[in-house]
Amino acid sequence: QVQLVESGGGLVQAGGSLRLSCAASGRTFSSTAMGWFRQAPGKEREFVAAIGWMLGELYYADSVKGRFTISRDNAKNTLYLQMNSLKPEDTAVYYCAACRPFRIATIKGGEYDSWGQGTQVTVSS
Repeated sequence: QVQLVESGGGLVQAGGSLRLSCAASGRTFSSTAMGWFRQAPGKEREFVAAIGWMLGELYYADSVKGRFTISRDNAKNTLYLQMNSLKPEDTAVYYCAACRPFRIATIKGGEYDSWGQGTQVTVSS
């Protein structure tokens, strides 16, 4: 499985911005669909965004659409999540995840077989 390490979490005021990064190991990153998920205290894990290995394959949860942007840099084996206009309800542990190579992007967490350790994002009022 792919090893994933998230970074960039922290404390930010409502309305602020934060950029998360996910460094991936392995030589198949460029052909691997990736996703971001989050889990708030006492709540179930939820889908945030996903990006495919093919051009133009993007998905966003309705709750973050227009505020968050998922991107990737294949040369650096890194996935990003740019979060703007943050709200207190965005507070959660954010996880990046990887599918098997050549699988299409999906919003279903069960389709991802590699997960990072998570990074805490806290948005204050």
